[in-house]
Amino acid sequence: MSSQFDFENEVNSLMRFDKPLQSGPVARWQRKASDLSTSASTSLHSRSLNISHSNFHSNTSSPSKQPNRSLCQSVNRTPGTSKTPKSGKVKTPGKLKPSSKNSSLSKTPSRGDRFIPNRQATNFEVGHYKLLSENGGDGEEGTLAQDDYKRRMSENLYKASGISGGERILAFKSKLAAVEGYQNNAKVLYSSAKKSNTDKKKVRHIPTTATRVLDAPDLGNDFYLNLLDWSSTNNVAVVLAQAVYIWDASSGEIQMLMSMEGADDYVSSIKWLADGQHIAIGNSNAEVQLWDVNENKRVRNMKSHAGRVCSLSWNEHILTSGSQDGFIHHHDVRVAQHHVGTLTGHSQEVCGLEWSSDGKYLASGGNDNVVNVYSGRETKPLYTFTDHQSAVKAVAWCPWQSNLLATGGGSNDRHIRFWNTHSGANVKAIDTKSQVCAIKWSTHYRELVSSHGYAHNQLTVWSYPSMQWMQDLMGHSARVLYLAISPDGQTVCSGAADETLRLWDCFTVDPTQKKKKEKPSANAQSSNGSRINSLFSIR
Repeated sequence: MSSQFDFENEVNSLMRFDKPLQSGPVARWQRKASDLSTSASTSLHSRSLNISHSNFHSNTSSPSKQPNRSLCQSVNRTPGTSKTPKSGKVKTPGKLKPSSKNSSLSKTPSRGDRFIPNRQATNFEVGHYKLLSENGGDGEEGTLAQDDYKRRMSENLYKASGISGGERILAFKSKLAAVEGYQNNAKVLYSSAKKSNTDKKKVRHIPTTATRVLDAPDLGNDFYLNLLDWSSTNNVAVVLAQAVYIWDASSGEIQMLMSMEGADDYVSSIKWLADGQHIAIGNSNAEVQLWDVNENKRVRNMKSHAGRVCSLSWNEHILTSGSQDGFIHHHDVRVAQHHVGTLTGHSQEVCGLEWSSDGKYLASGGNDNVVNVYSGRETKPLYTFTDHQSAVKAVAWCPWQSNLLATGGGSNDRHIRFWNTHSGANVKAIDTKSQVCAIKWSTHYRELVSSHGYAHNQLTVWSYPSMQWMQDLMGHSARVLYLAISPDGQTVCSGAADETLRLWDCFTVDPTQKKKKEKPSANAQSSNGSRINSLFSIR
């Protein structure tokens, strides 16, 4: 009987529901109460928790005892409160009444505790591009082609997405959609002023390969010399070793015009006269010679400098020469006493020289990093520009704006700068990222081409006035020192230290536009030729 009685007592003890759990995870309201330990109600929660835990331990040690009064009250009360609610209802655990001291810690925020991106409103292509462009760079300086690719990529992405580029990578709000059936009566006023897609200017195609490559053995590799020029009669003059050769671009015939006699003598500069029949040649003996190409004979020999003549430029009957002695001389080829003026302004070799198309201004660049602009026959410069940080050989006047001058600096400068000779202001400057050796303007487009040295040895076509990179013409394996443009303005000839001449059709005119241009009359050409030929009547 005693054994059966003990069994019944064990069964009764197991079936009792008011006995606390022996083990298990901490309740949620207990965890939340422990997180608010810094508030004023922390002590109250801790006290209630201690009471509960002490009762749990007491019941564990003596499971047969009846739970005392304090244990029953703690079980029935809402956790975190000190009194049993009058209504008798038990509040939901976890909703504790915040204290007045730390109310900011327990207030429920008006918004969520984190932002959730809206996938429909987020443009992942633009976001991926912005991540790569802002954080994916390796810090190295890219080429002009790479910079232009990034610019076009950003423009196309933003244009296709209809955004301006200032939006965030992730969108947290959906854009307002147009109300169905809504009509904007003012839309016609704004859309009528916009140009259609058909009116947009098409991108001009520029061939990237040379149409012809000519061997030029022993072409001088000297940054300060000018050894290439193209005449108005379509003849290309080039200096190879100690001789001057004439290549007829129409027929392909080649003839040697002259050669220096001394072993150490060399030709340092050449420049065609406007008639295409006479050419000026400067040499290392500080001489300036005039040659008649058709007769293949020397017309004059003029000497006034103390150093080699490395730059030449014509202004009708005035031949201007720049020398290694730092002086610029004017030669009047009509009179016996040819030296009619001396210009000062450079302290070192004058390697760049060009008259403006209207003959009012003369621009010079020197190894002293200085650009001078002279007005007419004045001996002192009108403007002196010292912005370049290296020798200035590339000097070119704009054909459609007579007061616009472009100059290019050497390897320590690498900039093309534009000057307004009316005000003396620096209009624009662009970093080409390589040595600027020569510049030529286009007569058909608002563009110009420049030749460069290290590191890519390329020709670069630019649009003006934006100076946006348009195309790189690759092919030379050494720095491109010399440039010449054809009389029709469509082909550019480049000479490089790799001893080759390359012809580039980078300014080819559209056939439809070519027909619109009027051809010069035969009478005008004949009168111009007779006027220039009369310049050499006086020996």
